[in-house]
Amino acid sequence: MKQPLITIGMPVYNCESTVAEAIASILNQTFQDWELVVYDDGSTDATAEVAREFRDPRIRVLEGEVNLGLAARLNQIAGGCKSDFFARMDGDDIAYPERLELQLETLEADPAVDLLGGSVIIIDQYGKAIGFRRALETHREICGHPWRFSNLVHVTWMGRTAWFKSNPYDASLINSQDRALLFRTRNRSRFAALPDILAAVREDRPVWSKLLRGRKHLVRSTVIEAMHQRDFGFMCICPLAEAVKLGLDAVATSTSLDHRLLRHRVPFVPAKHVEEWEGVLKAVRSRTPSAAEESKGTSE
Repeated sequence: MKQPLITIGMPVYNCESTVAEAIASILNQTFQDWELVVYDDGSTDATAEVAREFRDPRIRVLEGEVNLGLAARLNQIAGGCKSDFFARMDGDDIAYPERLELQLETLEADPAVDLLGGSVIIIDQYGKAIGFRRALETHREICGHPWRFSNLVHVTWMGRTAWFKSNPYDASLINSQDRALLFRTRNRSRFAALPDILAAVREDRPVWSKLLRGRKHLVRSTVIEAMHQRDFGFMCICPLAEAVKLGLDAVATSTSLDHRLLRHRVPFVPAKHVEEWEGVLKAVRSRTPSAAEESKGTSE
């Protein structure tokens, strides 16, 4: 078989209820020269079984016996692919139809860009649009405040496969692997983002233990890297910035004010984006195996 131009890496863990829509959103792409590698990371539910219901030969489902974590699986997928470009995808998010096409056009037009992201819609567990996060577009904007690297939303990443192979994720990190990688490579890479909405990202109510663990790992990894790079200013700023955020998180998750205090996580979503999103979701859901079964049953 001809090697596809883009490999999409989708590590999944216990995504039984959402993985079908995530995969269907790749099938719904306007650009079709891709392969999707779904790597089940030791799930304890039926995630792998749901993924295998798709019969498209471009979709490969791999299964790991133990849970190694997102970073380790991404390194494995990227390390084994031979396509020119590598894109990220999560098992609980949904890609917009023109995502791959738009990113490919930009990366081919500007060979200097190593990694490209985009804007996202924030959705709840039911698929309702609850926020909009516009991406910072230039390398200078993205790297101007490294403690805000989360603006380059991980699920929207697409870049040259060679870059991912040369810059693997730190598999020892439980959370914040994306921000740690951006900080580590910012002086020898070029990042960019599109203003277009490329994906819908599910964000549940923040869990204190997860937030604490993630910020702790981020501070540790970035401070160590800052020492190596002799960026002593950032060594002081990063822990302080994360401590402020952690304090806000603590108040928010221990009260009923989580959505008000964490409004910076889910800024207001314009009505035009809500309407567009509802159309995307409808199209994606029509491509899932369950929708096909329902259609078959109705026709019979």
